[in-house]
Amino acid sequence: MDLQPLRWLKHWGWKNQGETNMRLGDAPESGNFEDRTGQSGGGGGGIGGGLIGLLLPIVASRFGIIGVLALGLGYCALTSLGSGGGGITGGAPTTPGESRLTPEQGQVLKGVLGSTEQVWGQIFKQSGSQYKPTRLVAYSNQNQSGCGAAQAAMGPFYCPTDQSIYIDPQFFSELSRRFQAPGDFAQAYVVAHEVGHHVQNLEGTLDRAQSSQARSGTAAGNAVQVGVELQADCYAGVWAKRSGLLEAGDIEEGMRAAEAIGDDMLTKGRVSPDNFTHGTSAQRREALNRGLSSGDPAQCNYAR
Repeated sequence: MDLQPLRWLKHWGWKNQGETNMRLGDAPESGNFEDRTGQSGGGGGGIGGGLIGLLLPIVASRFGIIGVLALGLGYCALTSLGSGGGGITGGAPTTPGESRLTPEQGQVLKGVLGSTEQVWGQIFKQSGSQYKPTRLVAYSNQNQSGCGAAQAAMGPFYCPTDQSIYIDPQFFSELSRRFQAPGDFAQAYVVAHEVGHHVQNLEGTLDRAQSSQARSGTAAGNAVQVGVELQADCYAGVWAKRSGLLEAGDIEEGMRAAEAIGDDMLTKGRVSPDNFTHGTSAQRREALNRGLSSGDPAQCNYAR
């Protein structure tokens, strides 16, 4: 797929790798952030049972670690991992140590999370309800989640069981280097997408999707999953529109990231569209853009 020439990207304000131009200094840092990057241990033994335990080795063997990481992006845990069954519990105790977060990573994670709390708090208040924030856990290599083992190869994911997001910050390096999607807003998009899954959980969307999948065949179930993921992309756009943090070039960073992690881009035609779980590059760009254009979560009607 043509990812547009560099000259076109520069025309739209594309920033050099490593530049941090979002107005993150204007965002309040969230208190719902936990830094486990300096811990060691944390579970061992690998990924739990169920579909995710089967899926990741298959993806790894066919597409390499890039495919594992990217297909893990935005994983909304609608399989047995998300129900809390089949995951690994217990394991070796963790040992506190020095944080492995860079100042830039910490600023993005805490600042974006704090901004999502503001934006979604306002949206929920306008609808007569109260937003309950999610928790974001940064870890290195391996740790524990309420859904079982959290491993870097899974990519960032949201666990409905403990209503928490898990991210190994090294994923941002993969996003920049291997997926050619650098920039602070590309990273912010990842966080906001996972927060979108939390919003879906609060709305009951994840429960309804899981029930629908249980009644469906593989292709129909995957279509449900795609709808959930596209809605989370759209919700990320809603947050970005309302956040007031974007600078010139930020939107293109997000679009580049959304395009880079489309199922068709990652699998390069080696997987049937019936087996897509996150949406094509075009679908993901369209969903993110719909949220960015409207700023209205009611327009994000992808999930069934």
